[in-house]
Amino acid sequence: MKRYNESLKLIEKGKKYGAEEALAIIEKMPKAKFDETVELHVKLGVDSKHADQQVRGTVVLPHGTGKTLKVLVFAKGPKAQEAEKAGADYVGAEELIPKIQNENWFDYDVVVATPDMMGVVGRLGKVLGPKGLMPNPKSGTVTMDVTKAISEIKSGKVEYRLDKNNIIHLGFGKVSFGTAKLVENYQTIIDAINKAKPAAAKGQYIKSISISTTMGPGLYIE
Repeated sequence: MKRYNESLKLIEKGKKYGAEEALAIIEKMPKAKFDETVELHVKLGVDSKHADQQVRGTVVLPHGTGKTLKVLVFAKGPKAQEAEKAGADYVGAEELIPKIQNENWFDYDVVVATPDMMGVVGRLGKVLGPKGLMPNPKSGTVTMDVTKAISEIKSGKVEYRLDKNNIIHLGFGKVSFGTAKLVENYQTIIDAINKAKPAAAKGQYIKSISISTTMGPGLYIE
């Protein structure tokens, strides 16, 4: 609590900051015992209940996220060999279903599948879906190009999507990156979200933007 209150003193109440200024303040905040993630929260003026107002996509951050993601690939034959060669952490097919369903095995951050494996993966929908792990063509995780998918994920590709309150929550780096790298990552995501604006969206598209660290207070961005 003491650290949180110290951090709070650096923020002017009710003020909206430029991204660079806000990230510089975050850099000055008292440090936690671990390298905190810097998180972005973007509230959009869309209604995610309507299919034509969904906002979802992926973007490769210029400086990565600071976290090495573990990748599970559902593939067979040459594609399975290709996935192993490309650095997938786990590769398999039907035999993984009981392990995931019965043993609650979730030692991976992203699931990639070749299109021919989606029948198998579909059987895991109830388990993978709620955890946001279901492969999806829109996020590039249902693909024949497993090498490209793995290398993008490993080099800092992130997925952004709306929650039920029409907010996108996303980690975009670590405090240790410093202001300049965080600003570049931030700008890359905001540009991607702006480009993803649905044609059906009316009125103000970006309602509010705030950034915070894992354990710290939020700052609003103008």
